[in-house]
Amino acid sequence: MSNKVALITGAGRGIGNGIAIKLAKDGFNIVIMDVLKEEDISDNIDLVKDEDVEVLYIKGDITSSDSRINVVNKIMDKFGRIDVLVNNAGVAPRNRMDILETTEESFDFVNNINLKGTFFLSQVIANKMISLIGKISDYKPTIVNISSMSAYTSSVSRGEYCISKAGVSMVTKLFADRLAEYGITVNEIRPGIIFTPMTEVVKDKYDKLIGEGLTPIKRWGYPEDIAKVVSSLCSGNFSFTTGEFINVDGGFHIQRL
Repeated sequence: MSNKVALITGAGRGIGNGIAIKLAKDGFNIVIMDVLKEEDISDNIDLVKDEDVEVLYIKGDITSSDSRINVVNKIMDKFGRIDVLVNNAGVAPRNRMDILETTEESFDFVNNINLKGTFFLSQVIANKMISLIGKISDYKPTIVNISSMSAYTSSVSRGEYCISKAGVSMVTKLFADRLAEYGITVNEIRPGIIFTPMTEVVKDKYDKLIGEGLTPIKRWGYPEDIAKVVSSLCSGNFSFTTGEFINVDGGFHIQRL
């Protein structure tokens, strides 16, 4: 129980995998929760294991109550503690559709994972964190939510995604407020255009937009950019900060003339 333990959802690839690698470098034992088959992402899991920490992979779905309970039980059986929850798992719509045409099926698919799953996993983990306070020396748990610049940016061809990420921002505020009395901080990162399997399918589009100045810092973001900020939030250096968000977007949020 000496090493701190970080649970990162959706860490089989992309931003989540980058976060897992960075927190492993920081000395955290790592729990990866993902819906992917372990053998399909074994190379990515090995990148985390290369940091010489214990790594537990749990195949699970954050939309499932049974999966959420199972992940807590398995973590406690193996490590006896949960210090960090990074709510990273998320999906985009299977098909982009104008908000005048999109379907309830697409809305439910995106929001069940991005918003409902995030809320209820935060609930079960937060309750476990509360139960561990006073039982572990120097125990200072924290939750980090990975939202998006879509939390405040209109994209009418994927409105359900924007709504889900705006909802994650409110989840951040609600849990920050509720958990403050226990010393559990809850903060949020809003990534911008990050090169991942989700965005590489529109690479040409964003190459052009970035080149034309969509972001003041004229480059793609990478999972490592997000991971560094997560690392800082998990370091203990932000113990008087909660309910806050940090844009990691190359300056996209700056309103310019």
